Parts: sequence; structure tokens; C-alpha cells
Amino acid sequence: MSHPELYPIGDAARRSGLSVSAVRFYADAGVVPPTSVNDAGHRMYDIDAIARLELVRTLRELDTDLDEIRRLLGGGTTLHDLLTAHLAIVEGQERTLRARRAVLRTLIRQGATPAQADLLHKLVSMTDEEREDAVDAFWNDVGAGLDVPEGFVDRLRRMRPVLPPEPTADQLEAWIELADLVADPAFRDAVRAYLRDAYSAPEARALATEPYQDFIHDSGGPLMAELLAAHRAGESPRSPRARHAATRFLEAATALAGTPLTPEVRERMADGYLRVPELMRWIAEEEAASSAPVYGDTHGRYLALVARINGTEAEADATALPYAWIAEAVRAGEPAPGGSAR
Repeated sequence: MSHPELYPIGDAARRSGLSVSAVRFYADAGVVPPTSVNDAGHRMYDIDAIARLELVRTLRELDTDLDEIRRLLGGGTTLHDLLTAHLAIVEGQERTLRARRAVLRTLIRQGATPAQADLLHKLVSMTDEEREDAVDAFWNDVGAGLDVPEGFVDRLRRMRPVLPPEPTADQLEAWIELADLVADPAFRDAVRAYLRDAYSAPEARALATEPYQDFIHDSGGPLMAELLAAHRAGESPRSPRARHAATRFLEAATALAGTPLTPEVRERMADGYLRVPELMRWIAEEEAASSAPVYGDTHGRYLALVARINGTEAEADATALPYAWIAEAVRAGEPAPGGSAR
């Protein structure tokens, strides 16, 4: 029968990261007694006892009470249990340090006051329920009295931050900024004003109805992504894949208005894509000259932060989309079974 290897107190101290006097103290206190005492009266420790000493050191560094440590180690735990507990502690330290780093970065960037530092700490320490309540309160205020089609605000409310159990520093920083914004009455007013201006006008109300929103957020997005995938793959806009994807997107878009996809409609939509960059430059110039709330500073900022928190890709820069390529794919039409355009 094999016997476990035993180490003298000096080796046990080095392996556990404690001093010899600390090892003696924990033995005398009944926290981690030596595995055995040899004939010369020297205390000897096996690997299990050393693992306990290392766990004790970690717990003490976390200011864990000695009685709590004694209760933990008095339960006859195995080496596996000790290592599992040790891992959980280290991971907890990592999460705490990550949160502190996010707070410190934000404080340095903002030049915050002591009161703001306390607020940031509270924001990071919020529970999942408190985060949900903060977002709900924001959309309740934004949607109050907003003259938009029924269900529009509820759809916006579903695009919400979900902080993962082990967030990165960037996700924590984004949450700190978002939590600060959703609690700011001025930001709420700005988002409400933007949504009112963008969707309350008669000519724009259709964009906020359920069919259009379903197309934008559910069916239309994947169809456009399928088309853009062909572009990223380096395919010609006249390739069968690109033309088929463009046709599927156009059919879904025209179905909203209850109109068939005719060659004339296809041509108008192709021309529209060619004019998009110019239209966007005009919109940007109008927004720069206007004092009214704009997308990037209001709802767009909210969505960008939610994307960072959720670890999802933010919306692509609309100015970088290949509009001329899309227009050619739209104009080409879906290939017929024989391979030629219909």
C-alpha cells in the first residue's frame, strides 16, 4: 500500500505561499493541522493539507473570517472540492477586479467627483432585477404620451441590455454609461423627442407599424445579411447567389405594400439604392445644422451600448454598405433555371 508523500513545514510554507510562522499558527488554531509528526517532532504535510493551506491564504486575502474558514475546512472536503472552491474564489476575484477596472477607467475618463464614484460603484453592483427595472422605467417614461402606432414602444423595449455573468471590462463600461443615461431625464426627453419626430408624422407612421417593424427587425435583416454575405465573399452582383438573395429581399419588401415585384419596381428600387449615399449625406448635413435630437445621440446611442453589453455586433455603418453593388444585384433580377436573367 502506497503512502502519500509528506513535506516538512518549510516546503509546505513555500508551496502554499505562507510563512512558516503562519503555517504553525493555522496548525495551533486547529484550522490546518499537520498530516503527521515524525519521530524528530517535525510537522509533516501531505499535498491535501498544502492545498488547504493555499485555500486558507486565499480566503484570508479576501478578509474571510477565521471561524468561517474553520467551518469550511471542517466538513471533510476532498482535494477536488478544495480546488473547486479555490477556483470559484479566484474567478470571483477576477470578476471583482474587472468591475473595479471598469469603474476606475470611467472615473479617469470623466474626471468624476467622489459622489459620482459612489454612483458608479452602485451601478456596477446592481442586481439583474435592478437593471431590468431601470430599463423598464426608462421606456415607461419615453413611451408616456408618445403618439406612435400601438406596440411600437413595446418592441423598442425588447431591445434591452443583458449583462453576462462574467462581463468584460468593455461590457461593464458600456453598462455604466447606459445606466447613467437611462436615469438621466434629459436623455429620456431627447429619445422621446427623436422618436416623436421620426415616427409621429403622418408620412412616417407606417414605418412604426407592426408589419414594417417585423420586416426591419425579423425577416428583412436576415435577407439583407444573406445578400451582403455574397458581397463579402467577393461574388459578382450578377452571380446566381447575389441575384437570388436580392430577389428574396425585394419580394419581402414589396409584399409590405401589397404590390408585385415588377421590372419597373425593381428598377425604381435599384435607382433608390444608388441615391442612398447622397441622401445620407444630406441627412447628416441637416442633422448637423439642426438643434433637434438626432439618432446617434439618442436612440442610436442606446442601441449601440446595448450591442456592446450583449456582445452582439453593432449595426454596420450604413455609409459603408455597397450600395452600387446592391443596386446592380437588384437590377439584374433572379436567374432563371437555365442561368439567364428573367
